[in-house]
Parts: sequence; structure tokens; C-alpha cells
Amino acid sequence: MSTAAITPDICPVCGQSNRCTLSDPRTVDQPCWCFTETIDPAVLAALPEEIRNKSCLCPRCAGLVDTASYP
Repeated sequence: MSTAAITPDICPVCGQSNRCTLSDPRTVDQPCWCFTETIDPAVLAALPEEIRNKSCLCPRCAGLVDTASYP
């Protein structure tokens, strides 16, 4: 994915919704799903430098859900 296409509500890895409540004005006052999860540091370290800290990962790309059951 190109860095030009990265927005706060899109996973920079797969381009799908990252389900971030902080990026949605309707839910910005609610804690995000990731606040209660632990993402493996190796997953974050494997991200290309150009997409790090630009947008949240989705649960699938963060390695927190079974890819077969994720929409």
C-alpha cells in the first residue's frame, strides 16, 4: 500500500477498515479495541518503515484473529 493512501481508519497493511474508534467522529469518545489487546512486538517490527505509526492495524493484521473468520 502506498503511504499516500494511508488514512487513520484504514489498516496500512491490508487496506481494510482497522475498526479504530478514535478515527471515527461518532465513536471518538470510546476506547479502541486495541487498548485491551497486546500486539506481538515482532508484528510491529516487521512493518515497513514507511507505514509505521501512520495508522492502526486491523485485528487480523495485528495477528489477533483467525484470518479464516475475519471478514
